[in-house]
Amino acid sequence: MKAMPTEFDGQAIRRVYDEEHEIWYFSVIDIIQVLTQQPDSQRASTYWRVLKNRLKKEGSETVTKCNRFKMRAEDGKMRLTDMADAETILRLVQSVPSPKA
Repeated sequence: MKAMPTEFDGQAIRRVYDEEHEIWYFSVIDIIQVLTQQPDSQRASTYWRVLKNRLKKEGSETVTKCNRFKMRAEDGKMRLTDMADAETILRLVQSVPSPKA
């Protein structure tokens, strides 16, 4: 897999391309940060943790479709990050009350 970051609304979105399956995976935290207009990834991470728990309780399959990949974090270290394909990201976007969604 090849990491190829991109930008949305002036903020970096981490993504990787799975060449074997020809699928893009995007960082859920980065998407949440943009949608909720959080100033830092820590707040976006907290938002995602709460949302993930709520979705699990509702029985949503969206959370189970998230994969974890090691990605470079803001501190420069490689950390496991929840990643999702475009279809799953679209479902998550529908769960976030935001004008940007």
